[in-house]
Amino acid sequence: MQYRPLGKTGLQISALSFGASSLGGVFHAVSRDDCIKTVHTALDLGVNLIDVSPYYGLTKAESMLGEALHGIDRKRYIMATKVGRYGEKEFDFSARRVTVSVDESLARIRCGHIDIIQCHDIEFVPLRIIVDETIPALEKLRQSGKVRFIGMTGLPLKIFTAVAAQSKIDTILSYCRYHLFDNSLMNIVPSLDAKGIGVMSAAPVAMGLLTSRGAPQWHPAGKLIRDTCVKAADYCRSQGADIAQLAISYAVAQPKIATTIVGTANPDNFRRNVEWASKPVDHQLLSAVLDILKPIHNHTWPSGLPENND
Repeated sequence: MQYRPLGKTGLQISALSFGASSLGGVFHAVSRDDCIKTVHTALDLGVNLIDVSPYYGLTKAESMLGEALHGIDRKRYIMATKVGRYGEKEFDFSARRVTVSVDESLARIRCGHIDIIQCHDIEFVPLRIIVDETIPALEKLRQSGKVRFIGMTGLPLKIFTAVAAQSKIDTILSYCRYHLFDNSLMNIVPSLDAKGIGVMSAAPVAMGLLTSRGAPQWHPAGKLIRDTCVKAADYCRSQGADIAQLAISYAVAQPKIATTIVGTANPDNFRRNVEWASKPVDHQLLSAVLDILKPIHNHTWPSGLPENND
């Protein structure tokens, strides 16, 4: 496993990290044994960053992590969880709520402290709340020793640069903005680098679009994106390849992104993802797939308040 620095935090994190949303049964029913085995498999394969949220499975994912990590040396993993989002349309970034939320997460995960506390999907609220209320509250928690570093997550890229211009943050977690048809995350990396902010990316298969199975019904992508991704997946299949493997190897190969986060509650699937991440990019296949995906290059979908979208 390769390790990279996370901005100026001093942390060295695995190039591939474990996204624990699946532990909450977000996508389909999961078994307790599989969840625990998957977490242990990830750690045994050298993964050292685990990303979760109270929103995932409505606290189930954090509770499952608490079980899976019981008895494991705290030095073996870096814990990242979130505050502010607690339901599909339930957001509360007030100082009071995020302070309580951290205590609740610590109790569920049973990990002593949180390494990276992140404001979850901040595009759904006025950014002034994040700057004036949320981050100052998290700074107090940092001083208390409950959290070590402060970050934020979301889909639109402008939210990261807007908040970073007004607040001291340590990390950002972007999703669905660095993959085979959208690499626009790289447009803001230089400005984040200049501030010492560590960059993490999630959803290298674009929440299922870049898989042979295709996107789930709930996916917010429009018809053009969906249809074009199907064409790309079909082409990979015709070449005896799996587009998901190409997507993961492509994402992990970007050295400016500290880690790429992938989620599953199946230990065999996670083991396969680590294997894919360790393989070099097939540049001939990549070139052909990028050509197919040109009509949707850097296309995305709206998320959150209109004023917070790119």
